[in-house]
Amino acid sequence: MTAQALPDVPVFPHAHTVPAGTVLWRVHGSTRAVTDFNPRPADPYFGGSRFDGVTESPYPFLYAAPDPATALAEVLLRDRDFDMRLGVRVILGHEVAERTLSALEVTEDLRVVSLCSAVELAAVCQDGWLVEADGPQYAFTRRWARYLRDSAPWAQGLRWQARRNRPLESLMFFGDRRAPDALKPSAATPLPLGTPEGIEHVNELLAPLRAVIFPPAPLPDPA
Repeated sequence: MTAQALPDVPVFPHAHTVPAGTVLWRVHGSTRAVTDFNPRPADPYFGGSRFDGVTESPYPFLYAAPDPATALAEVLLRDRDFDMRLGVRVILGHEVAERTLSALEVTEDLRVVSLCSAVELAAVCQDGWLVEADGPQYAFTRRWARYLRDSAPWAQGLRWQARRNRPLESLMFFGDRRAPDALKPSAATPLPLGTPEGIEHVNELLAPLRAVIFPPAPLPDPA
């Protein structure tokens, strides 16, 4: 699938309500609180994630998922191939050393544009490319995020089928279209991924997806 230009006709995005009380999971930098939105716009052309804000539309953004394995997979399995000698996707311990898996709770109903089905994608003149595109095409998918956001002033985020854990869903929220306390930390204890306990738990969650963290080798004892 190739990048698709914006349509010349109006589109009619489908709405989905994330109800108050929903618990969501996210992987975030360990120095950032679970409810912190990323305020830093992505480069318009390089790096970043699928639906980040950019300089032309610098909305804060927060990615999450209702399932902890999905939250992990969407971050840790991006562009990661299977090691065919081992039959798994290998994640190195240093890649998770500064990351935490945390849960947050939605405190009020949030309306998002839903892009999970073929019908919902067709409603905005799109197909699976928008949610399947690889990293080199994220500049185009970010442009589409801006377009969908402008086309649906009511939208507080986006919802789509997680590429790395189908058919479960992923979510992204716009930080400037929700109440300050619309998200709060859940009662679940945050899990630092770089700890032995964190590595063990992540490996349990990602085992059905044939992915595993190989912990870093222990440092030698001082002489």
